[in-house]
Amino acid sequence: MENMENKVKFSDLGLSDKMLKIIEKKWYEFPSPVQAGVIPLLLNGDKDIIGQAQTGTGKTAAFWIPVLERLDTNNKNIQAIILAPTRELAIQVAEELQSFADRDVKIQLLYGGQNIRTELSALKRGPQIVVWTPGRVKDHLIKRRTLDLDHINYFILDEADEMLNIGFKEEIEEIIQHTPKQKKVLLFSATMPKSIQDIVHKYISDHDTVTIKREEKTNKNIKQIAYKVNERDKFEALCRVIEVEFDFYGIIFCRTKADVDDTASKLMSRGYKVEGIHGDIEQAWREKTLRRFKNKSISILVATDVAARWIDVNNLTHVVNYSLPDNAETYTHRIWRTWRAGNKWEALSFVSRKDTRMLGFIERLIKQKLEIGKMPDVKHVIEFKKKRLVDNTKEFMEAKSWEQYQELATQLLELWDASDVLAAILKEAYNNEFCETHYNMIKEESWVSSSRVSSNGERRLFVAKWKLDNLTPGSLIQFLEREVDTKLGNIWSIDIMREFSFINVVEADAEKILTFFKWENPRKPLVVEAKQRDGGWSRWGYKGWSRWGYKGWSRWGSSSGGWYKWGSRGGSR
Repeated sequence: MENMENKVKFSDLGLSDKMLKIIEKKWYEFPSPVQAGVIPLLLNGDKDIIGQAQTGTGKTAAFWIPVLERLDTNNKNIQAIILAPTRELAIQVAEELQSFADRDVKIQLLYGGQNIRTELSALKRGPQIVVWTPGRVKDHLIKRRTLDLDHINYFILDEADEMLNIGFKEEIEEIIQHTPKQKKVLLFSATMPKSIQDIVHKYISDHDTVTIKREEKTNKNIKQIAYKVNERDKFEALCRVIEVEFDFYGIIFCRTKADVDDTASKLMSRGYKVEGIHGDIEQAWREKTLRRFKNKSISILVATDVAARWIDVNNLTHVVNYSLPDNAETYTHRIWRTWRAGNKWEALSFVSRKDTRMLGFIERLIKQKLEIGKMPDVKHVIEFKKKRLVDNTKEFMEAKSWEQYQELATQLLELWDASDVLAAILKEAYNNEFCETHYNMIKEESWVSSSRVSSNGERRLFVAKWKLDNLTPGSLIQFLEREVDTKLGNIWSIDIMREFSFINVVEADAEKILTFFKWENPRKPLVVEAKQRDGGWSRWGYKGWSRWGYKGWSRWGSSSGGWYKWGSRGGSR
């Protein structure tokens, strides 16, 4: 186990008693290294701060805890603006801020896709902290002039490298130029590429830097297993892997709130001690549920990633990915969430055909192949249940906690044979649990790669929107997410051409995008798939949209130096 004797506590960082009580309710005593480094600097210093640490190390809490401490609740102006790369991260930050803040602190979450009138109304109510995605801030700040940042004290970039990776550099620079000089800039990132160094050089002068080296957790402590199952068989598969464990104590991760409710309800109906938590459940009930889970009154917790952010529970036996996450980094957050030195546990993932690309991303990130597990068959499950019944009965007999039934047992044995009486009681108690026909069949999935997917799982899409329309990578992402009403997962590259664009996305996202635009305009969809050529991505044009009318697109190819043209615009080859 970790040596806690010399470890810094939250109470050592200069936080108020009020904040410490809130943190204590979350069952946290020890800050992560990045929190221990940043919080005192932000509470007591006047310099800007750059925090570099890998994703999942608590960077977000490192800034929101001291910002809440230093917030002037009597000041009704916007005092802090937090930029996050995606709406999901923005939602997480806003929810966690709200769970820590006083009731009189106004925190406003605003991101692309929401009704603009709702946003304008929220701004008029005078939020003191706003959590936004860069594109939405730019829209209000520069286009509509409905956002006043003249009085902010904190300008915070969360997951800065992710924002730049998806093309928000221009938006970030425009926004920061509309803020006062007298403010603290807080930049948090997992990596420090040249694009971030450029922003630091331009906009951050005198600053403190907190750098936490990447922690290489030893894989020998965790066994990672993937089960190939059909989507419709996932619940039956989940029950089987739980049933062949003597003391299953774990977290089951689902992608959506509806999945959490459905899975927890079905597990409860099977007799498991289980509860579900997600963002729509009241904070007080979530805290009560987590207390029950921590003291093992319940042995299974079903949760979304957002709700599980602050879970700190020792000695879990399992972490289960009932649904694979939308990105590979989240997978590592899930399985290492409750890591303690010396602990050993299993991470189980149910993978259907549509999940195979994400599995590939995960395996590349963790630099190992997941073990392919064999689903316990019905005979194995029944034999295990019988053995557990015998073991439990042995414990009951040794405890001698059955004397009150002795008289009734004697009466029953005077009427029937002992084995018949016991068999009848077992039948009443266990119904058909020891009968093979009681169980549903599970068909294991066969994974077949699609020829439309590149070796690293990406699909390249042709988009009839272009640089001449002032399109940027960030605005292209926002456009697709808004139109299709989905959050894009991994994005490998975006190429904004003079007269059209390309974007490489996850296969599942590609299917959603292509289906939507084909439905919207079957004859001339705005987005189509770029074809492959000679085993790689070629830039084939699309005989369809053009800026000047319905003309053909030329064919494009790639070289090590970038894109080059094979033909001329005006007809496809």
